[in-house]
Amino acid sequence: MLLQMPVRSKQCVSALFVLVAFIVLSGCISTTTGGFSEDASPQKALDTRVALARDYIGVGNWVSAKRNLELAMQIDDSNAEVYEAFGLVYQNTGEYDLAEKNFKKSIRLDKKCSRCRNNYAAFLYSQERYQEAEKQLDYVIQDPLYPGRPNAFVNLGLCRIQLFDIQGAEEAFVRALAMDRTNQVALLEVAQIRFDAGDYPTANKYYGTYRSVVPQQSARGLLLGIRLAQVDRDRDSEASYVLSLSSRFPNSIEYQAYTRTK
Repeated sequence: MLLQMPVRSKQCVSALFVLVAFIVLSGCISTTTGGFSEDASPQKALDTRVALARDYIGVGNWVSAKRNLELAMQIDDSNAEVYEAFGLVYQNTGEYDLAEKNFKKSIRLDKKCSRCRNNYAAFLYSQERYQEAEKQLDYVIQDPLYPGRPNAFVNLGLCRIQLFDIQGAEEAFVRALAMDRTNQVALLEVAQIRFDAGDYPTANKYYGTYRSVVPQQSARGLLLGIRLAQVDRDRDSEASYVLSLSSRFPNSIEYQAYTRTK
C-alpha cells in the first residue's frame, strides 16, 4: 500500500537538483583580455576554456559560454565535458533537443563521466522522465570518487519519490546522510517520509536536525513543523510555525494546504 505523498510543488521537488548547485562551478569570471600564451599545452587551453564556459553558465551568459565551448571544441572535438557543458547551455535556453543530443554524446564519449550522467539526470528529471533519470543516477552513485556523490543519492531519492518508491527513496536519503549528516534536503525528506509512515519520534529527530542546519526553513519544512507540533500538542511551536508560514509564504501550496485542514 502506497503511503500518502506529502504536499510537493514543482519548485520544491526540483530540489534535484541539488545537483544543479553542484554542477556549475561558481566563482568570479576572469576579465583578463588576450589569448593564451603560445607555450600553453592544448590540454591546459582546453581546461581553461571549459572552466570559463562553466563560469559563464553560472551567471547565465549563454553567448559567452557557447563561444568558449566552441573554442574548446576546436582544440578537442571529442572531449566529453565540452558536450556536457553544451547540454547545460541548451537546457537553460530551452533548446531541449540540442541539450539531449549533447548530453548523450558526452556519455558516449566517456561512459565513466559521472558529472555528465549527473547533469543528464537533472535534464531528464526536469522533463519528468523520472525512470530514465533514475537509471543515470544508478551509475553515478557507483563512483566512489565522484565529489557530488552525496547529492547524487539525494537526487536518486527524489526520483524514486516521483516513481512512488518510498522505501527506495528513504534508503537513498539515508545513504546521502551517511556521507553528509547535514544535507538539508535529505534530512527534510526522511523526516517527511517518517511522518507519513506514522513514525513521529523518528520524524521529530530528523526534523530537529534539519532545523538546526537551515538558516530559514522552507515552506515544506514549516508545514511539517506544524504537523509535528499538532501531533505533540505543542501549541506554542504550532503557532510560531503558522506565523512564519503565513507571513513568508502566503501564496504557497503549503499554506493553502494548512488553511484547508486547520
